[in-house]
Amino acid sequence: MFENFVQKRRYYYIFSGVVIGLGMLAMIFSFTTSGKIFPLGVDFLGGSRFEIQFDQSVTEDQVREVFTQNDITNPAITALRGQDLSNAWQIRTEFVDATKAHSLETALTALAPLVPGTFSVTTVSPAVGKEVTRAALAAVLVSGVVVLFYIMFAFRQVPNSFRYGACAVIAMFHDLFVIFGFAAIMGMISGWEVDALFLTGVLTVAGFSLQDTIVVFDRVRENSSRKRSGSFEALVNRSVQETIKRSLITQLSAMFVLLSILLFGGESIKPFIAVLFVGLLSGTYSSIFTAVPLLVSWEEGEIPLISKPA
Repeated sequence: MFENFVQKRRYYYIFSGVVIGLGMLAMIFSFTTSGKIFPLGVDFLGGSRFEIQFDQSVTEDQVREVFTQNDITNPAITALRGQDLSNAWQIRTEFVDATKAHSLETALTALAPLVPGTFSVTTVSPAVGKEVTRAALAAVLVSGVVVLFYIMFAFRQVPNSFRYGACAVIAMFHDLFVIFGFAAIMGMISGWEVDALFLTGVLTVAGFSLQDTIVVFDRVRENSSRKRSGSFEALVNRSVQETIKRSLITQLSAMFVLLSILLFGGESIKPFIAVLFVGLLSGTYSSIFTAVPLLVSWEEGEIPLISKPA
């Protein structure tokens, strides 16, 4: 099945380009309509998020009036959908302190009785939100640099070890762009917001993607150290054949668990689980169909602006 695997690498590049391109279009559309590439939660923007559920029907205008009467301007109100979420609402506002939050709870209870235990408020100051954003960007960039130098060191006995590290990092960013595009699409379709759990998912996906790529690259390194005949493409094809079962079994085991949680878990955790699922699916693909073919293209001198190998 994989005898001529890397010879078809241009098709893999086209597929990845289409997937990432669709995600980029979604991010561009989101930016032009809302000023953000995907909806950001209070963990990044700062502010307060209320989640409430009434035991009888209320309208959005009634909920909005309660907030405006308490000097909260332009609250963003969203009806929550899902199992056992009838008459449930999510309201995003500017930063409010504990006293104002208690006043709002009293006013909402006066509007209609609340289902016991369903009133929750998450509050993050604008300064903390900006710090979280900076920390998220720094974490992704630093992890990419660290992995690049680690692979260069681990593969130092292989000629052009920098290429192995660079291809692994490119595959990692391939997966990150996939989940960024997924977040933008789901933000437009279902109103999902990017929060601190999303950052956790990003770092988890990056780790899984790199792990799977290193497994394949390590087999390429082992086969390169042995006396071999034939082209580099043939060596890589054989290395993929020897590692494909392990890679698929490892990733599929995790994805089956995530799929079960996604289908039967609670509504609040579904965005996080969905990001993990899409990220692991992309990581499984990119480790085999992006990182490995890209390494072959580099070795064969097919990448523009990069000289051919000696």
